[in-house]
Amino acid sequence: MSSTTVPHAAGSGFYGANPLVRALRLGLGATQRLWPALGVRIAARVFGTPLPPAWLQRRHTPGAHWQHRLQPFEQGRLGLYHAMADALPADAPTVLLVHGWGGHAGQMLPLAAALAARGLRSVLLEMPAHGRSGGGTSNLAQFTRAIGYVAARHRHDTGAGFHAVVAHSLGANALAQAASQGLPAQRLVLLAPPASPVDYTRYFAQVFGLRERTRAAMQRLIESREGIVMPQFEPAAVGRRIAQPTLVVHDRTDRVNAFADGEAFRDAIPGARLVATDGWGHRRILKEAAVLEAVAAFVAGD
Repeated sequence: MSSTTVPHAAGSGFYGANPLVRALRLGLGATQRLWPALGVRIAARVFGTPLPPAWLQRRHTPGAHWQHRLQPFEQGRLGLYHAMADALPADAPTVLLVHGWGGHAGQMLPLAAALAARGLRSVLLEMPAHGRSGGGTSNLAQFTRAIGYVAARHRHDTGAGFHAVVAHSLGANALAQAASQGLPAQRLVLLAPPASPVDYTRYFAQVFGLRERTRAAMQRLIESREGIVMPQFEPAAVGRRIAQPTLVVHDRTDRVNAFADGEAFRDAIPGARLVATDGWGHRRILKEAAVLEAVAAFVAGD
């Protein structure tokens, strides 16, 4: 069962008052009436295009102290950032940090600093169509595959799995799915995860003025391309297969993903713990000292 509801999704603040959204709404509205099949394909393309676009996010790079490497992946590339110089021993446990939809690797820098203070080295993953990575579109299924591939590559190259993986928003939803498939990581942290991609297609449809027939056809098109149906990403589907100790952090005032979404993951994952914050919203939790300390302590096993 989905933990979110359509009224919440419709009230999400993800797209905001964006002039591009208004223009796309007019174009999609006309296309779905005049050429329905084309309207579905365009809707799927827009749904898979991060906003803000990647080229606007490229100025938010982690900086000169981080080595940037592009890793070939599927038909595009993944961006990976490694700290170039730190005081940590060569065998320090490594944590993978993953941003969310429309985000970038630089958002995870405060957490990387908090982890370094506890002797943990971080690798920052930048998804396709985000930041300095290649590609123009992506989706939740690809996020999941990217996390799984980077974790498998790390284990192959180093002989050890990630000590932990920490992911925000859509990245957290993808992390839960990857963990349910046997992700080689000892601990998981889900920051402000969404519970239902189906509900998000309904929110998207309302923002862009799509008819239900167009929305449903868009969902089926995405599912057929990716080979997985969207309800398989929901907490009830993935939670029981997650074996790692898991921490969920969610703010009660989050306007992008409802607090109930975090509760759903806590309830679905055996032994998971929820840290509830209040007043920091969806993105501010990535830099609040109390959240950074709670996450770092959990990852370190304190």
